[in-house]
Amino acid sequence: MNISIYKCLSFIIFWSACVFCYNWNGEVANRCFCKLKEEVDDCSCKVETLDSLNNNYIYPRLKSLLARNYFRYFKVNLQKTCPFWSDDSRCALKDCHVNVCKKEDVPIKVDEVIEDHGKSKYFEVANEDKDNNEEGCEEESELGALNTTISDDKKAEFQSWNEHDESLPLFCDFDDEHSNGLEYVDLLLNPERYTGYKGSSPQRIWRSIYEENCFKPGKNFGYGEKMSLESYMEVLGSGLPAMCLEKRTFYRLISGLHTSINIHLCDQYLFPAKTAFGPGVWDHNLEEFQRRFDPNLTNDQGPQRLKNLYFTYLIELRALAKAAPYLKAENYFTGDPEEDADIQNVIHQFLDIVMSFPDQFDESQLFKGNSKQTKKLKMEFVHHFRNISRIMDCVGCDKCKLWGKLQILGMGTALKILFSGESMAPDSTVNANIKAKFQLTRTEIVALFNAFGRLSSSIHAIENFRKLAR
Repeated sequence: MNISIYKCLSFIIFWSACVFCYNWNGEVANRCFCKLKEEVDDCSCKVETLDSLNNNYIYPRLKSLLARNYFRYFKVNLQKTCPFWSDDSRCALKDCHVNVCKKEDVPIKVDEVIEDHGKSKYFEVANEDKDNNEEGCEEESELGALNTTISDDKKAEFQSWNEHDESLPLFCDFDDEHSNGLEYVDLLLNPERYTGYKGSSPQRIWRSIYEENCFKPGKNFGYGEKMSLESYMEVLGSGLPAMCLEKRTFYRLISGLHTSINIHLCDQYLFPAKTAFGPGVWDHNLEEFQRRFDPNLTNDQGPQRLKNLYFTYLIELRALAKAAPYLKAENYFTGDPEEDADIQNVIHQFLDIVMSFPDQFDESQLFKGNSKQTKKLKMEFVHHFRNISRIMDCVGCDKCKLWGKLQILGMGTALKILFSGESMAPDSTVNANIKAKFQLTRTEIVALFNAFGRLSSSIHAIENFRKLAR
């Protein structure tokens, strides 16, 4: 009798625990995704529409496309060091230093050039809390190390790629295309995922980006004496209504990229081995996702950051649609005629889907008119973005630096498509007939597609986390 009662009570307790767990997870799901509905801010497109477009049409095709040889090998300069403060990445492997973008690689074509700010301001912000809480260095060295394996046959192919690329006219003379120290990196062997890179070093990177290179709601807006990065981002995000559309666009672009990177770390997270000598397991980390995006844990900012991802996605989607005629005219040379013809056919099909989407971002609403104030604002926009590309050289984790540089270059290429030069005015359409005036390098094209691929995979991952939470 007593045993029966015990079994009955045990069942009731177990059932109650299951119901509690289910309700708690359901509540978390509603909290994290409460703003992922209706229209994306400053756009006419709805989140639900983008989810359907991406998860059913864009993501599966783009995932297959980016596995092709033309897109999987990214050419980068591995030698450059941080231009703003002393590199403290003592955990980084010496043979894995990555860089892709420098001052001359202007993301938006403008007539005037703004002088670079001195590096002192970056140095002051960057070294306020230098190396106070670095941890996991041994783990970071292993997880953040680049796999530089390239076969001899593939290296021979690269020579023909270079000869082909050098015969083409360039939009401008990019140092990245011709400087010493360039190497090809296989992106499939170096996926963007958790690397153990944490502590003061990544905090310093994002603080420099948000504090020094994002627009502010007012002149007196800045860090408090003891304001953390998270607190500063909260205040900056709450000040968006006071900014003009161009400044809000810049912030949402960077916030969307930041969100995408964080989602990848949560989606491909390394869990410890279950046995002492077994390998770790890569899987989704719902708890980490909630820590970064649950409104109760982010002062109600997490859901808005998720929504900013969709804004950044719309910007790069629009760039691909606008450049579609130009991109369709490319031959995507790899030296294999059958492969080149096949990939061009796939590109055509993919871009047709992109162009058919009705709710494109309207870039004509930005930088309207020819006033001095508008021109100054556009130049500041360029200058801030260029500095962010240079800050990527300060990232201490090798794989993080690789993907940070690639995604910033891809975003810069999208902005170049949308806003640079007379032939790229807001009311124009890029087409194959203006290639003499507008030119994308192989590196820019690879970065453009892979950067959009990262955003696409993030939106796809959100749906996975939504299901896990429920």
